[in-house]
Amino acid sequence: MIRPTSIKKDGPENILITWADGHESRYSFKFLREACPCAACKGESVLLHTYEAPRVESSAPGRYELVGVQQVGSYAMQLRWGDGHDTGIFSWEYLLNCCTCAACKTSKGKQQN
Repeated sequence: MIRPTSIKKDGPENILITWADGHESRYSFKFLREACPCAACKGESVLLHTYEAPRVESSAPGRYELVGVQQVGSYAMQLRWGDGHDTGIFSWEYLLNCCTCAACKTSKGKQQN
């Protein structure tokens, strides 16, 4: 599994991740908040029970304000937002799959064909 060598703030509203192979992924705070993989944001199904995430007001104060980043083991990072949300764990694999740079978009398009 590829891991990041650097995670840093890039401008006022972006994170830049440099991966071990030299690839760079830039994510806006808004993109990351909307892509949060936690059950509270995406819902989940467990033992024949489905939890649907409630509709969230995107204009909530602090929703897109990143206030903290913490590494989780050697496989992910956890983001803390200005609205208090902090249950999303973004695995390195998930983040790579979410990369929207031109090279990744082209690669993903080839995989789907």
